Amino acid sequence: MSDNLSPAALEPGVPNEKLANLKQLTMVIYILYAVSPFTGLSGIAAIIINYIKREDTAGTIYASHFTWQIRTFWWSLVWGILGFVTVWIGVGFLILAIDGIWVMYRLIKGFLNWNDGKRMPV
Repeated sequence: MSDNLSPAALEPGVPNEKLANLKQLTMVIYILYAVSPFTGLSGIAAIIINYIKREDTAGTIYASHFTWQIRTFWWSLVWGILGFVTVWIGVGFLILAIDGIWVMYRLIKGFLNWNDGKRMPV
């Protein structure tokens, strides 16, 4: 089965309305993560939504996106804390820069796969 099929074709037992809602919610969460560096709190809102709605994505293409988003949040937080702790010795700036680039990559890849109706490689 190809990953390029429509979500409805990939999820034969899931109602189209549920898939449409999950698709929209997944996009909203990607946007919340993307604007988080500018707003500060939208990333917290996104991770809360991920955990609250994660069960609803079970058995759908969007479960992999939620796992991708959750992992991106927590690993970015770990590297961000490490970067801030080590700023005083100079290496922290490099860690923070790499973390920022890595998060951008994850968000872009996730959004592109979401747009193409593909699962994330989790």
